[in-house]
Amino acid sequence: MSNDERPAPGHGRHDQGQIDWEVAGPLLERGAELHLPLHEQAAAWLRELLVGPAAADGRGVDRVLDVGSGPGVISCLLARAFPAAEVVAVDASAALLERAHARAGRLGLGDRVRTHLAELPDGLDALGGADLIWAARTLHHVGDQRAQIAALGAHLRPGGLLAVCEGGLTPRFLPRDIGIGRPGLQARMDAACEDWFCEMRAALPGTVDDIEDWPAFLADAGLRTPCTRSFLLDLPAPLSAAARACLQDTLTQGLDLFGDRLDEGDRTTLARLADPDDAAGIVRRPDAFVLSAQTVHTARAQ
Repeated sequence: MSNDERPAPGHGRHDQGQIDWEVAGPLLERGAELHLPLHEQAAAWLRELLVGPAAADGRGVDRVLDVGSGPGVISCLLARAFPAAEVVAVDASAALLERAHARAGRLGLGDRVRTHLAELPDGLDALGGADLIWAARTLHHVGDQRAQIAALGAHLRPGGLLAVCEGGLTPRFLPRDIGIGRPGLQARMDAACEDWFCEMRAALPGTVDDIEDWPAFLADAGLRTPCTRSFLLDLPAPLSAAARACLQDTLTQGLDLFGDRLDEGDRTTLARLADPDDAAGIVRRPDAFVLSAQTVHTARAQ
């Protein structure tokens, strides 16, 4: 229930001290793989911004930081988009970085994708400069998002690009009336997730109540030529079994995170949707789909 980008449960990174990343890692990887078509579009756009449409090999981009990399799905995608670059997957979870390292090895990218254990907002100073810094659904875990944008921008080489993946449209994956419970379940889940998200943000250390104007944050950091673009993920019904399994992860985590904010009827419906043995469950539904949009904000160092 992503968005603005409110964390899509199953893909977001919240209450990190309470998460078993050994367990969550495969779910995060599965969710990121589902969204690969969207991120491939974004990577192609970033390559065009950095090196122009004629330089398909991405030469001129020697170093990429994937900040908040999780299990490294996007790190490996960026390594393919910029084949001359070293890509550093940066995350606060050693377990997720192990998955990133293993994934890079499986894809034949182990010589160009390395990992760095770091907790935002600190921990990046040892990395030096980069031509591209990608931060996806990461900054809303930091209390002072404006200050973190400035900190990331300080690591850009001259002409380097900061890409912040925050915002978009709330994903949809079920019809309004699904035949069980009250119609409009997803809208009520969105509201419950929004309330939970606001409480999560308010509890972060050093949190700042600020208008989330990402282009303004980039400009305040001294970065120039801001560009914003949104990318669509449109997977019509019927979905593959892998995609429906990913939606089951999303529903299960939604039940855990904000199920207590729903009324009893909606909790029951959500539990049935997340149940792999229920005939009305998401993994058995031929009407499940995925329609989502993700926004990327960019700006360039002087």
